[in-house]
Amino acid sequence: MGTSVQVTPLSGVYNENPLSYLVSIDGFNFLIDCGWNDHFDPSLLQPLSKVASKIDAVLLSYGDMLHLGALPFAMKQFGLNAPVFSTEPVYRLGLLTMYDQSFSRKAVSEFDLFSLDDIDSAFQNFTRLTYSQNHHLSGKGEGIVIAPHVAGHLLGGTVWKITKDGEDVVYAVDFNHRKERHLNGTVLESFYRPAVLITDAYNALNSQPSRQQRDKQFLETILKTLEGGGNVLLPVDSAGRVLELLLILEQFWGQRFLNYPIFFLSYVSSSTIDYIKSFLEWMSDSIAKSFETSRDNAFLMKHVTLLISKDELDNASTGPKVVLASVASLEAGFSHDIFAEWAADVKNLVLFTERGQFGTLARMLQADPPPKAVKMTMSRRVPLVGDELIAYEEEQKRLKREEELKASLIKEEESKVSHGPDNNLSDPMVIDSGNTHSPLDVVGSRGSGHRDILIDGFVPPSTSVAPMFPFYENSLEWDEFGEVINPDDYVVQDEDMDQAAMHVGGDIDGKLDEGSASLILDTKPSKVVSNELTVQVKCSLIYMDYEGRSDGRSIKSILTHVAPLKLVMVHGSAEATEHLKQHFLNIKNVQVYAPQIEETIDVTSDLCAYKVQLSEKLMSNVLFKKLGDYEVAWVDAEVGKTENGMLSLLPISSPAPPHKSVLVGDLKMADFKQFLASKGVQVEFAGGALRCGEYVTLRKVGNPSQKGGTSGTQQIIIEGPLCEDYYKIRNFTFS
Repeated sequence: MGTSVQVTPLSGVYNENPLSYLVSIDGFNFLIDCGWNDHFDPSLLQPLSKVASKIDAVLLSYGDMLHLGALPFAMKQFGLNAPVFSTEPVYRLGLLTMYDQSFSRKAVSEFDLFSLDDIDSAFQNFTRLTYSQNHHLSGKGEGIVIAPHVAGHLLGGTVWKITKDGEDVVYAVDFNHRKERHLNGTVLESFYRPAVLITDAYNALNSQPSRQQRDKQFLETILKTLEGGGNVLLPVDSAGRVLELLLILEQFWGQRFLNYPIFFLSYVSSSTIDYIKSFLEWMSDSIAKSFETSRDNAFLMKHVTLLISKDELDNASTGPKVVLASVASLEAGFSHDIFAEWAADVKNLVLFTERGQFGTLARMLQADPPPKAVKMTMSRRVPLVGDELIAYEEEQKRLKREEELKASLIKEEESKVSHGPDNNLSDPMVIDSGNTHSPLDVVGSRGSGHRDILIDGFVPPSTSVAPMFPFYENSLEWDEFGEVINPDDYVVQDEDMDQAAMHVGGDIDGKLDEGSASLILDTKPSKVVSNELTVQVKCSLIYMDYEGRSDGRSIKSILTHVAPLKLVMVHGSAEATEHLKQHFLNIKNVQVYAPQIEETIDVTSDLCAYKVQLSEKLMSNVLFKKLGDYEVAWVDAEVGKTENGMLSLLPISSPAPPHKSVLVGDLKMADFKQFLASKGVQVEFAGGALRCGEYVTLRKVGNPSQKGGTSGTQQIIIEGPLCEDYYKIRNFTFS
């Protein structure tokens, strides 16, 4: 049998719930994606909790909530402790997405599912890979190679290819074949005949207009609202699809010389754009080329103002404006509060650019057109005053006293243990205080950390720490260049780096902007005040598809082209999943699976793979021919065994049969024309073919775009009578 492959969905099948799947390859357990939704419903993570401790590696495909939102919670609560692999943008923008979610929740509730420290801890164990970089696993995963490839949809988005013993398992969800302003399309079409392809049916029933038509409608709708005196609210994510929207608006405002203000409002808006400016090599070819030629960075944002608080927006211009605000689902964040204020004005517009998550306010508004009334909970955090503040301070003092008492008791116990009667029996004149925490610890930090004290004439009490001056033995080593340096003495500890990461105004590597940092450092006692209100929705509500996913027709075309041996359907409504499943069940040579939650399916390849050794006797008789930077050869052999029982290819005992000609690579007819001309053949192009001499014609047939290592997909056909030119050209062609 081939490489053993089992797939177990943990979330996100036959529905639009977050994506999370367990893929086991020869006993090595991959968790591919670890998503959560904006409801933060712990019940969705129950299947993950059962297998979290068995995970050997985590692969993340995108930096949004649906693909990595549960990672901090799973590492904190479920014991998930495995290396995480992603691209650099997924790591950076995913971190900012989680920060924005945490800030948005804590601003209106006593959110305690995970903290900023939990987020930082979860993102410490990342290994960042570049596109097409093969990463060889070690230990339990020996022999497995993982590689990220371009997926489109979001910056750094990944199609994962997992290879073991020559067989490929490809995970490709939410991919986008269309080239956009800031992203190239997916490279999924370059794969051919993988053993297993895991993909989604999310967009299987949807169709999309052309990009030009969609952009025109999008911009005209916004401009019409602004000219009518209304405001435009776009609920967006923190650091994903919002980038495409910003570029569209930035370009349109520059072309039309518009003066209406555009605001991007999220807790991490300025940090997001700062990161994005340094990720140009991950973006579309046009953006990278523009920067190379003119040093023009597309994300300088000349027409967009970045805001990190609602107060900044309230103090801005009172005229018509466009606001892109997180969170996209309207469940929390700035978009939630702005919608409550703007919904009652018929001149305003709420423009959704992605389908709201199931059960959220955004989804409900998209389902039913206005006018209507919706109930909303408005919450805000206010500082404690009066009796509440006094009670809070008294409680904090009580907790502090308890901590101090507990610490003193622990210190006393440690002191008794370290200065007991059996301590340092070999030398009663020396007291080891290396385990104490005296002020002397800040002196003489060099060396092993021992604090030996020289005593003369009396025995100190057991509770004393340093009754006399400390004595340090000079044990430094020297060589011909001077003192021998221990590099470990100069390593910055992780906790020191974490503290440095909180400093305001640091470099771009992991720090937040000043405004976001102030939110972290704000420790004033406060409480959350909530009230229910009914919002009369009279504004316009419009949905336009800017999700950046391939539509149903494109998905079918791409998957048919890739032609996997086994196809696993995940993530999509029951209707969409069944539709795509039935479509591919009608195609021969494809086995289709659509598992349920926690249902393990075995998609082990039916092909048998064997490892063989090429014998020296065989290789000495192989004739290689140069082909570009490589050499190729026919090998005719029979299978035998070596002395140690390993399979080996041995020379055949009978003469080898003749071989048919094989065309390797993509032959360009222009190159072939030049080759024949060098042999003295009169040749010219005629109707896409080569006219050789007076009677012979050469044509190339097949699919020249077919990639992925197939052979024989292209052929050269010789047409003409059996004349001298025919045989001459045939010899040149197939020699």
